[in-house]
Amino acid sequence: MTDPDYDFEYDYGEGDDSGKADDEERGNDDGHGPTGSGRATLTGISSRAWEHSADRAALAALRRLPKFDQVLRAIFGLFGEKPIRLAFQANAVQVGPNQFPRIWQLYTEVCDTLDAPARYPLFVSQSPVVNAGAYGMKEPFIILNSGSLELLSDDQVAYVLGHEVGHVMSDHVLYRTMTALLIQLAGLGFPIVGLAARAILVALLEWSRKSELSADRAGLLATQDPEVVMSSMLKMAGGGGDEETSLAEFIRQAEGYRESGDLADQVFKVLNLLGQTHPFWVLRLSEIRAWIESGEYDRIVRGEYQRRGDPDPAYGDDLADAANAYSSGAKDLVTQLTEAARRVGGSFMDSLRT
Repeated sequence: MTDPDYDFEYDYGEGDDSGKADDEERGNDDGHGPTGSGRATLTGISSRAWEHSADRAALAALRRLPKFDQVLRAIFGLFGEKPIRLAFQANAVQVGPNQFPRIWQLYTEVCDTLDAPARYPLFVSQSPVVNAGAYGMKEPFIILNSGSLELLSDDQVAYVLGHEVGHVMSDHVLYRTMTALLIQLAGLGFPIVGLAARAILVALLEWSRKSELSADRAGLLATQDPEVVMSSMLKMAGGGGDEETSLAEFIRQAEGYRESGDLADQVFKVLNLLGQTHPFWVLRLSEIRAWIESGEYDRIVRGEYQRRGDPDPAYGDDLADAANAYSSGAKDLVTQLTEAARRVGGSFMDSLRT
């Protein structure tokens, strides 16, 4: 349902008011130009271009703790990558030119727009839950729930696919897979989880929520239509159709978070206790609007972005940016991770050998 008193405006730059006609003309000497869908191709884009500072700091903290990776890989080794892949994929259908061809076309356009290094295997799983996920270790793959195809338009499905491709390109999949696995093990009362991995799971959940903010930006870059992204979030938050919902009202609802100062940081801390893997959709909409309004989205679409192979800023710079974004949240996370690594130590690895 369209609100008669609401008109979402976004300045795409000079040219046609909608900005979409400009996309057809964009292009420069480094290969940045339109895809077949009319979106600007983000040739050679580095995932750092869309990664939220809190996500980067959290992920860098994870990777700076050798014990952390060692523990996760040890847990993965208990099962093996192939059985885990089959467990995710056995009740799903692989998408291709002759299987869900419409979805394959959307997926191809998304991968082209983000200049993804590969076409990661994509599967559709029969589930009414409107969701998707990127998993794997050495060989990433994406699962799209069939409920998403029922509720979302093609453009909105493209946003979801871009979101998941963003996870893969940001190297999130190992940690996302471990998070899902540890949650399942914890629910079953698996003894390994009771030893020390619960501390790891808390840290993973903290990072997982921050990583969603990065992937939302990748989904926006894949579709290059802010209203598509925000309307997708509205549908996934409430489950309603266009005829019974108002994006304008949902945006007004999200404004409460931005007007409350450091409320976002407080919400993340509450979610720690609730064991949530994703931040609330209202918070995510507020975050994506803030990113658009910062001008960074527009600069990237114009071709001004970090490319793969460009030097990365120092880890300390990421931590400082994250601290600015979420007050003490990043510092709290690093403290959690350090404590988790200390607790795990050799005793956890010894337990795996017994």
